[in-house]
Formats: sequence, C-alpha cells, structure tokens
Amino acid sequence: MNDTLTYADAGVDIDKADSFIQSIKKIVKKTPQSGVMGEIGGFGGLFSLNAENFERPVLVSSTDGVGTKLKIAFMTGKHDTIGIDLIAMCVNDIIVQGARPLFFLDYLSMGCLDTAVATSVIEGIAEGCRQADCALIGGETAEMPGLYQKNEYDLAGFAVGIVDNHKIIDGTEIRVGHKLIGFASSGLHSNGFSLVRKICFDILDLDIQTHIPELGEPLGKALLTPTIIYAPTVRNLLKNLPIHGLAHITGGGLYDNLKRILPRACDVKIYKDSWETPPIFTFLQKSGNISDKEMLRTFNNGIGMAAVVPRDASHDIMMRLDAMNLKAYLIGEVIEKTESDD
Repeated sequence: MNDTLTYADAGVDIDKADSFIQSIKKIVKKTPQSGVMGEIGGFGGLFSLNAENFERPVLVSSTDGVGTKLKIAFMTGKHDTIGIDLIAMCVNDIIVQGARPLFFLDYLSMGCLDTAVATSVIEGIAEGCRQADCALIGGETAEMPGLYQKNEYDLAGFAVGIVDNHKIIDGTEIRVGHKLIGFASSGLHSNGFSLVRKICFDILDLDIQTHIPELGEPLGKALLTPTIIYAPTVRNLLKNLPIHGLAHITGGGLYDNLKRILPRACDVKIYKDSWETPPIFTFLQKSGNISDKEMLRTFNNGIGMAAVVPRDASHDIMMRLDAMNLKAYLIGEVIEKTESDD
C-alpha cells in the first residue's frame, strides 16, 4: 500500500507557513498607526478610518513591484532593503496626489518558503513603512513549487492613503511660469534594471561583487541602493507651502512623467545640467553607449520626484528642503505649449 500523500510532499509546507506568520508579528508591530485593528493572520487587514479632520475624505491607492531589481537581490543574497524599494514605489505614487499613507499590504511568493529570506524581506518592508509613516497590516506569503527558480521569489505591494477632496494635487492649478523643483534620487531607485543587467552582466560581463572605481563601491551595493521614500518630505511641505503638481520619476523618465500632470496648454522646459547626476548613470551611459534621449526616458538620472510650484514660492520650498537635508534643484519651468508639441 502506498504512503498517504500530503501537501508538504508536493512542496507546500502549511505548518512552516503558519510558523512564519507567527514569527513576523513582532516585526509588523513596529509599524503602528492609530487606525490599526487586530493582528496579521486574519482573512483581511482591519483599519479604522478616522476622518474627523476631513471634510470630504478620499482614499488613494496604488500597487506596484520592484521589477527586475529583484534579480540583484538574488545575486547578492541581500534581501533586507528590497522591501524599502517596494514601499517607495507604491507610496511615492500616492503622495503625488497629496495623500497621507495609511496602510500597506505585501505579496511575497516563493517556490519553497525560505523563512530566513522571507523574514529579511519583511523586515525591509517594515522599515519602509516606518519611513513612510504607514502601517503594515497584512499580506500574502505563498509557496508555489515549480513556478520559480531556486532561491528566487516575487514581490508586490499595495498602499492606501487619504486626502481631503479639496486638497488633492491634480495639476489643475499649474500655470505658465511655475517653477520645477527636482528632489534628488539616491540612484537608480527601481526602474530600468533590465537594461542595467544587460549592460553590467551581458556586455561588460561583470561580477556582482566587482568593485567599480567610478562608483567607489562594489557593483551589487550600488545597484541595491534603496529608493528614497518622499512621503515625510512632501507632507512637511504641504503643511504651509503651495505645491500644484508632483510627479514620481519612474519608468518613462522625467519628461514623460511630468507631462502626465500638466494641463493640456502647458509644457515644461528642463534646464540642462541643472542638477548633479549620480555616477551610476554616467557609468551606465558610457558602458552601454546609451543616447541622452534614451537615458532620460529610461532612468531618473538623479531626480526621483519633481514638484511644480508657483514662482514666488520656489525659494521658500528650496530652503525647506535644504533644512530637511534633502538635495533639491531648480530644474526647469512651465512654458506655453506650442502646436508643434502636439
């Protein structure tokens, strides 16, 4: 008589998954918010919406992943920062509309649950939530045997924030003459990694541990630099300074992302060489023989967030950013759109 088969025999260990959920509860508790109800492990995350200070509260949501930057984490064996990238990619998308992040849920899927790796990923997610001042209220950890290569996983996230209806930043107040302020990025953030990997590992045949003189550090460390979470910065500015448009600079680059928030009658003029370009971009452009146009439409090139502000407020906003120790640059202005721009 054959032995009785179990789910674990097929590669899914329910007991290990349950044990993992219990072990990460203490990590999740490090991301408290007043609206959180209950603990993780239920069928849904509970969050009490306190909207007393809002006239017409609007929820803002976003979902994203970190793309093939995951491959760099696999290659280095370092998994405690990729979660910060995940939070940043989602939260930076909702703050451009003026929303305050409330809570976050993650999705982590592996062929076989590696509790050490999964815990490291969750620790990064929790750190990102602390930086964004939002709560990690739940998620999904799935085992999918045969779907992923050994030691690889997939990661996605979902952020929800809140903003008062009359305070939504939607670009409708942008006018010709408004100034463009660029918030410095920390490097590549989480975009363009398919091209990055092609240059570094296919064309240059580099090792992930190779020390790159132009970068002053090993390649893997440079590529894994976490994405900046701009939520605290934007919330500080919005207390008493006017911001009429915000763009998270991700896939599509500076021009394309800015055009998504401009009124139809407006265009932008970017001041060439008005900001400091991190060396990782110079290294990639030279190594891959990439045109300036392709660089601008693929990478952030040193600007992770752009704010469109009234001309007379630009100086005060720059001063505030300096006081918060965030590098910022006056990178352009809003101009009238011409027929040739259509």
